[in-house]
Amino acid sequence: MEIVIEFLKYVIGSIQQLYAGDAGLVLIAALLGSLVGLERELAGKDPSLRTFSLICLGSCLFAVVSRESIVGVVGGDPSRIAAQVVTGIGFLGAGTIFRSKFGISGLTTAALMWVTSAIGVAVGFGHVRLAVAATLTALIIIYILQFIHKFLRFLRPNLYKGENTYE
Repeated sequence: MEIVIEFLKYVIGSIQQLYAGDAGLVLIAALLGSLVGLERELAGKDPSLRTFSLICLGSCLFAVVSRESIVGVVGGDPSRIAAQVVTGIGFLGAGTIFRSKFGISGLTTAALMWVTSAIGVAVGFGHVRLAVAATLTALIIIYILQFIHKFLRFLRPNLYKGENTYE
């Protein structure tokens, strides 16, 4: 009977640890992706809130599954699945980039999709602090460099003639 009780304690403890661990990571990833998506939403850009949340969440899931799937596998490499996420996000990002006679648009959104995916992978591998720092850094870059870019366009309009905002 004591063995059964110990086993149940172990199982319950493992479930609680898994729930707090991996499920918590997925929620953190969705939240960080939402912050990036919120910036796109407020800027009136597509894709926005839902898409960026899902990109970060999905990337996190791939990282968690990749990390957990190699436990006990000799020569297992958790980075293999995560590396394929980069390729998939590249295809999504490519769909947001458009060229017209006025310039190129969608580059910033595509870059943010790529960064958001990397944030999700970082969270999935347990690097939450790094992911939070990357999210904040990306948002700072988007906001501050946007003002610098607009200021430079104001100072030298001929230099940027025919160029889009790259967003």
